[in-house]
Amino acid sequence: MVDQKTPSRMPSDEDTRCGFVALIGAPNAGKSTLLNALVGSKVTIVSHKVQTTRALIRGITIDGKSQLIFVDTPGIFSPKRRLDRAMVTTAWSGAHEADLVAVLIDARKGLDEEAEELLARLGDVKGPKILILNKIDLIPRDTLLLLTKIANEKAKFDSTFMISALKGDGVTDLKSWLAERMPMSPWLYPPDQMSDAPMRQLAAEITREKLFERLHQELPYHSTVETESWKELRRGEVRIEQTIYVERESQRKIVIGKGGQTLKSIGESARREITDIVEHKVHLFLFVKVREGWGDDPERYRAMGLEFPKE
Repeated sequence: MVDQKTPSRMPSDEDTRCGFVALIGAPNAGKSTLLNALVGSKVTIVSHKVQTTRALIRGITIDGKSQLIFVDTPGIFSPKRRLDRAMVTTAWSGAHEADLVAVLIDARKGLDEEAEELLARLGDVKGPKILILNKIDLIPRDTLLLLTKIANEKAKFDSTFMISALKGDGVTDLKSWLAERMPMSPWLYPPDQMSDAPMRQLAAEITREKLFERLHQELPYHSTVETESWKELRRGEVRIEQTIYVERESQRKIVIGKGGQTLKSIGESARREITDIVEHKVHLFLFVKVREGWGDDPERYRAMGLEFPKE
């Protein structure tokens, strides 16, 4: 879906703006939901489980003569495993490289330990920063005003926004404000492009999202999905083969389920969503394989766009 205000061709470089906005915050603050709302289309997975975004996902949108490139970063938290450390390092690198940093805080949780640690480190990030309080529809106004006051005392913000990413409240105003403050620059992407992620990567992420939704246990953190094959067929149909990698045989059996029903449910749900995005019939084939120790394999980190951290 393309916003109706999106121009059909690249504008001249005169008076155009283009810049990068990094969305950072604790896990489950709502960054992925906000990114999808800002872009107007699904470009990253959303889950009630924390730490679902693993690498930098860029969503691209147009507002007037401004092209905004939003970077959805992994949630910032206290890392325990090698994969955790890689995700947190990636999140902070996205903040340091952006033209503007948007700090998202779950208003329901307020300034908990994770939010406090995040605000404490913001002093190391150069450039403008804004505060976004999310899920405001669930919090009394007096509480929001107090939260805004305390957060602005702990870190220097250029502005504060109160939104509900899920309902869309305040998102349009936030987007317009950001558009006016992007640097003067030619656009970096075609006007109808909504993400810089290849379709095969997005398709793998969608299937991984369905794993999160279907399996209510820690298994998804020990799994990854790779699109092994993407073939364009006649009449625009697409044949996709994906492999779900887990670390142990017991996990493989959980993903497949009794009589293959769990895997079938995951595949059907993923196929429907991929079909909506590519707007053609999709033939999706899922395989589950054991890849022991993939969480310590440098090649897997590179495939996810993460830097492999040393011990």
